[in-house]
Amino acid sequence: MPQNTTPATVACVAIAACAFAAAPVDAGAGRVLLQLTPAQDFTPSDGREMDVPAWRINADIAARVVAAFNAQQPPVIDYEHQTLHKEVNGQIAPAAGWMHGLRWIEGRGLFAEAELTERARILVQSGEYRYFSPVFEYARGSGEITRILMGALTNHPAIAGMEAVNLMAAASARFTPSTSKEPTVNLLEKLLAAIGLPATTPEDAALAACTAIKAQADAARSALHLDASATADTVTAACTSLRSAASTAPDPTKFVPVTVVQELQTSMAALSARQHARDAEDVIAPALQDGRLLPAEEPWARDAAKTPTGLASLSALLKVRQPMAALTSTQTQGKAPAAQSGAHGLSADELAVAAACGMTPEAYAKGKA
Repeated sequence: MPQNTTPATVACVAIAACAFAAAPVDAGAGRVLLQLTPAQDFTPSDGREMDVPAWRINADIAARVVAAFNAQQPPVIDYEHQTLHKEVNGQIAPAAGWMHGLRWIEGRGLFAEAELTERARILVQSGEYRYFSPVFEYARGSGEITRILMGALTNHPAIAGMEAVNLMAAASARFTPSTSKEPTVNLLEKLLAAIGLPATTPEDAALAACTAIKAQADAARSALHLDASATADTVTAACTSLRSAASTAPDPTKFVPVTVVQELQTSMAALSARQHARDAEDVIAPALQDGRLLPAEEPWARDAAKTPTGLASLSALLKVRQPMAALTSTQTQGKAPAAQSGAHGLSADELAVAAACGMTPEAYAKGKA
């Protein structure tokens, strides 16, 4: 029995009520599982006029319906949709139960977990009510179901072939479809499987493993000079490129063996040492000859000249020293000394001292007197 009312907040929306078969309910059962729709597009079998080709439902549409369900205000289940008719007939609309949640079961349809009142359970168990009729909103243009509004116990079926009401434990708030082919796997179990850890791994251990994997990935990208957005394929390609470069034989025209380089370094060091020794000798030998460097200073000079810095300092010092003529030539200019003159009365040693002091024999003799 379609209702052509359109809520003010939703454009192009219609309401429909259908009746599905309900099985007797054990009075001890707290909640039942009610099938709201089949698992595919469907139409009523009671001959009512339709403004859409069919009511549409699938997993994606059901996900939006489930998301729109407000568990804080559970939709009511009444008798014969009296909640919709009370304004017209003036009769009361007692509740037969409440919907507490929705669940899409692949291959079976959209289901509601419902809590029935004691009276409603007795009526269904005794066979006075056998069918459940949901009331839902649907889009006029597409026929997609948009929201579950309420439901009712009724004896006027609308769609044949729907599942009967399933018993659920009173303390259970979870849907447990008996025909599910695949076990439910939560996000944590999928994550553990993805990183190679057993499903029994504690959350703290799983978090630590994820942190370690992220650290390894960040370190690999950093070492390869890749940014944080680099994918696994990019990292793999960079590693492959490095491996290929490492395995390629070097070009002999561009590289030389290490032994050749070492021999060259040794030869250069020996050549440099010989050149340094020659430079030091070129500085010290002339200084010893012209008197800028005394014989007693030779050991000190050679020790200072062992390093380039010392040799430079020694060269600078010797450049400002004046040669000593007395140390580079003899008083007689290579001639045998003349016989000692009686006029000044100096001995050969005294004459040498006078010459070293730059004095004439007469001046020295006068000073001696």
